[in-house]
Amino acid sequence: MRYSIGELARLTGLTVKAVRFYSDRGLVSPAERNSAGHRLYDATALARLNLIRTLRELGVDVATIRRIVDGEVTVADVAARHVGALDVQIRVLRLRRAVLAAVAERGSSPEETSLMNQLAHLTDTERRRLIDDFLRDALGDRPELAGIARTLTPELPDDPASAQVEAWIELAELAQDPEFRAVLRRLVDQHEGGLRRDLAAEVRVAVTPALAAGVPPDSPEAAAVVGGLGREPGRLREWLAVVNDPRRERYVELLAVINGWSAPESLTPALDWLAAAVS
Repeated sequence: MRYSIGELARLTGLTVKAVRFYSDRGLVSPAERNSAGHRLYDATALARLNLIRTLRELGVDVATIRRIVDGEVTVADVAARHVGALDVQIRVLRLRRAVLAAVAERGSSPEETSLMNQLAHLTDTERRRLIDDFLRDALGDRPELAGIARTLTPELPDDPASAQVEAWIELAELAQDPEFRAVLRRLVDQHEGGLRRDLAAEVRVAVTPALAAGVPPDSPEAAAVVGGLGREPGRLREWLAVVNDPRRERYVELLAVINGWSAPESLTPALDWLAAAVS
């Protein structure tokens, strides 16, 4: 069976101009010409044009298509290379989307937009250097705090989701906040000054049932809960002034998103109740 250029265009979904272009470039060849000199094509040309259309829709350039139809490379080889290239493009697009989403949500200034874009495009080494500097400044070089430093370290995956990139941008900004670094240093100082046990965990265990039961923080029952913690009210107030900084909990929330952990249970309600109970 023979097909005219118009029939090929109809059968393949290409335009007549496109069929003529591929024919002129030698990607498909006419089987013969009719008495009027018009090109006629066979089933092989139809199949090749369908392949060309598919490859073009997948982003393969004409030069590479020529190499495929000439047998120099296989479709599988080209597909593998394009997958790798698309992975890179997808990563770049995710980064761009994350930055633009953050800018739109915050109503960022040009200066903040530039900073967020820089943070999003840091290399693995640059990200590690930023976090190492933050943790060293906040926690010091104390070997006994190495485990805590590890739990506070974000590990952005090689192929992060947009939410992870957005979380990284915000966390990196927090890590560069001098006031937040000072908050963590004060927590470390309190740890070394006698609050060595995991007071946050003790508060969660002791206060959560009182909250659930609706115990007023100014009641005798609340006083018993506070007494059970075994700390002087003044020491508790000092600790609460630091640990109840919203930036601390926000850092933990962002860390969970970046590292793919379950969302942490908020400690703020328990801390707020305790603050009222010791006021």
